Amino acid sequence: MKIISNMIEAHIFCKRKNGIEFLLLKRNEKEIYPGFWQMVTGKIRKGEKAYNTALREIKEETGLKPKRFWVVPNVNTFYSHEKNYISLLPVFAAEVEPDSKIIICKEHCEFGWFKPNEAKKLLAWPGQRKSVDIITEYCLKEISFWNFVELKPV
Repeated sequence: MKIISNMIEAHIFCKRKNGIEFLLLKRNEKEIYPGFWQMVTGKIRKGEKAYNTALREIKEETGLKPKRFWVVPNVNTFYSHEKNYISLLPVFAAEVEPDSKIIICKEHCEFGWFKPNEAKKLLAWPGQRKSVDIITEYCLKEISFWNFVELKPV
């Protein structure tokens, strides 16, 4: 069995007066995991850095360009029984303006902004919910024992 890193997870959020909200996308009925709510995900292209994949996928799936962008100190995992590998997914966080115009791609049929607890109820996997908790703690306290690595979105 192989251990690979071939996908990313990017959580988009905005800050509002009453806290932060996460952007979730509902998967189209014709896609794998139809009807699931999720953050931005995507496959890493050969030779592409994971953070560049995250920025590319954010643009492709939402039309958004983050104003701030971080590496989250969490790596999500899953096992593919079909191909017999374990995949490690680096996690990223992207802050956008609350009034940003969202243009979803054909992979998704709907989007919504959700408070952290609402978002966690919609997300299917524990690692995704953990990422929401980590990002929320960092953003609300604006100090943390984790030093998020901030990257400059290009």
